[in-house]
Amino acid sequence: MTSFSELGSPSPGSTAWRALLALAVVFVLLATTGWTAVRSHRGAPDALSASMDAWRHGSLGGRALPDPYGSPRTLGRWFGSLTKVQTDRVVRRYPLAVGNLNGAPVALRYRANRVALLKARADERKRIHDPRLTPMGRSDATRRMHRYEDLLGSGRQILSFDPSGAGRAAEVFGDLAHANRVSIVVPGVDTDILTFQKTERPYTATVGMARALYDNERADAPDTKTAVIAWADYTTPAGIGMDAATGKLAAQGAVRLRALVNALPALSRVSLMCHSYGSVVCGVAARDLPPKVTDIAVAGSPGMRASHVSDLGTSARVWAMRDSGDWIEDIPHLEFGGLGHGADPVSSGFGARVLAADGADGHAGYFEPGTTSLDNFARVGIGAVQSVSCGDGDDCVAGLR
Repeated sequence: MTSFSELGSPSPGSTAWRALLALAVVFVLLATTGWTAVRSHRGAPDALSASMDAWRHGSLGGRALPDPYGSPRTLGRWFGSLTKVQTDRVVRRYPLAVGNLNGAPVALRYRANRVALLKARADERKRIHDPRLTPMGRSDATRRMHRYEDLLGSGRQILSFDPSGAGRAAEVFGDLAHANRVSIVVPGVDTDILTFQKTERPYTATVGMARALYDNERADAPDTKTAVIAWADYTTPAGIGMDAATGKLAAQGAVRLRALVNALPALSRVSLMCHSYGSVVCGVAARDLPPKVTDIAVAGSPGMRASHVSDLGTSARVWAMRDSGDWIEDIPHLEFGGLGHGADPVSSGFGARVLAADGADGHAGYFEPGTTSLDNFARVGIGAVQSVSCGDGDDCVAGLR
């Protein structure tokens, strides 16, 4: 990664000088907005932790329940040994825990999260009528209740759900249990339970991104068993502040991302589609991802906390794209004292395979239907990498078989 000593004595107008000025702007922004981005904590206090704690101290048929953080294979075998009556009992007693256990059968997780969502909706409905709430609190409770109603809609497959704090969720499009190709959409800043999906500009939110990608993959390869996960299951930075400028939340998200990938079907091929700060998460996670992850594609990236693609320590192909109107181009692509996320992934020196992003229209438009950027994501996701559209001047398919 670039350091101040490597920049030398920059002259006005040089790239290094502009980087220093940009970094100074970041420090001014942080000084005026505060060193820590404050995220409001709404809803029940750490409901998922409470459910996990109950699971740890629980039993079934007089025997202790397995370690909720044990290997997915071990958990999968345990769930497979249960009778229908026993399965119904653990879902009823520990819906949040079961709905978030990597290793539990995906259909069972969908079912458990539906139970958890029903309870969360009822809790918010009660909060709306709590006379102690401020008008802002009542508005928040109303919005969350409506979001839970949306997530309870017919046919929705909620893979994970946590109402605690700002809230987290993940949703599946397609048949995840039998998919040969799985794409995971990893979003960036300001993603929580309320912004998980949007009515206006739907393709700028995680659900819309994943749905558009799934539709495109199905259109390109109708005979391929594909699934796409809208993965907003990590705590994202709130706005452009200190959390967005450091890798702390990315490191925490990377742990959760690796756990998800390790629980996916063993024979599936996995692609990560990482947008904005989500690409930082993918960069941090890359080194410890299993070989089933064949591709990591980033769009609008502030960096992957690496100086070169080789520093990521992954055997996966690394792809990068950026629209010409994306403001992320103007941030300082360097790292100093823990601030910044390293080299620009679309730069020639980084070594990623650069994809075209025609039609993306700025930082939030990469998953808009009809764009070259979405087409490229879909082709990477289905493994048709030789048919992608490369960025200007880049032979991004060189050496591919």
